Amino acid sequence: MTTRVSAYQSVGYDAATSRMTIALKQGRNYDFCGMPPDVHQGFMNAGSVGAYYDRVIRDRYLC
Repeated sequence: MTTRVSAYQSVGYDAATSRMTIALKQGRNYDFCGMPPDVHQGFMNAGSVGAYYDRVIRDRYLC
């Protein structure tokens, strides 16, 4: 499933592999591996995805 998020071009999550991909508007893609579904869901529901990313995701779940 891919969902548009205001700060990013798109965010995709594959529950079977626990992999999230963030595509930035500048054309860069970033992959995150081993991401629990609740972390992905928290990102998608965050009032500020940038703040959630910085607090919960940054420098974690690296592939």
